[in-house]
Amino acid sequence: MQDGTEMGARRFGRVNWMGLYTLASREVRRFMAVRTQTVLAPLVTAGLFVMIFSIAIGPTRGEVMGVAFTTFIAPGILMMTVIQNSFANSSSSIVSAKIQGNIVDTLMPPLSPAELVLGYMAGSVARGLLVAAAIWVGLALFLGIGAVHPLWALVFVLLGSAFMGALGIVTGIFANKFDQMSAITNFVITPLAFLSGTFYSVRDLPPGLREVTHFNPVFYLIDGVRYGVIGVSDSDPLLGLAICGAATLVLALVAWAMFRRGYRLKA
Repeated sequence: MQDGTEMGARRFGRVNWMGLYTLASREVRRFMAVRTQTVLAPLVTAGLFVMIFSIAIGPTRGEVMGVAFTTFIAPGILMMTVIQNSFANSSSSIVSAKIQGNIVDTLMPPLSPAELVLGYMAGSVARGLLVAAAIWVGLALFLGIGAVHPLWALVFVLLGSAFMGALGIVTGIFANKFDQMSAITNFVITPLAFLSGTFYSVRDLPPGLREVTHFNPVFYLIDGVRYGVIGVSDSDPLLGLAICGAATLVLALVAWAMFRRGYRLKA
């Protein structure tokens, strides 16, 4: 007869693959059920950003880092849209479940805190990839923009989706109503996205602002995708990969700890 402690350790170390797959697929089905809002709307928004900036600024802006202004901003707009949608996927899922009172349906199954985090992050990554693919096809068709380093672009899209998915989990657990989630979106996520070199090169900033920008993980995500798509960047992609990877890990651990404690999840 095996010792109870040993059996508990083995049970703890076993991954509930079926439960993890079920949670991830539920998250994918959730955003695919409203694909017009979750996929088509971001594509239209990204297209409008490119069109408006091209018309208003493009003719007089000249080249940025050796490429046309429209070509320069296109990867940044792609990544900005991806991270916003990845964040919205996990955060809105958890907040909605808490408000509707069915979060218990997610907490009761035999899923560990790590499996819950991975399941929600998988949904965010899937939505981020789908949005990125849709926008990239549009850029290729209408602007003729391909990808100089496609593997780098894919890695940063995946990393950005995972990073914002983890941040969305933390936000969703912390927020008890949509007003709180909207406040975090408006005062944290949006500034991080817009003040990250999406529409400009950080080399053009004054020294003080340039240094502050380098503390923004979203800057490295956008810069990494820009390197992958058009082959130019403001920073070393390897540095961005290390910083964003570490930030994603930290956020995932925070989300794990919140699930483990049942923080703002259990009445």
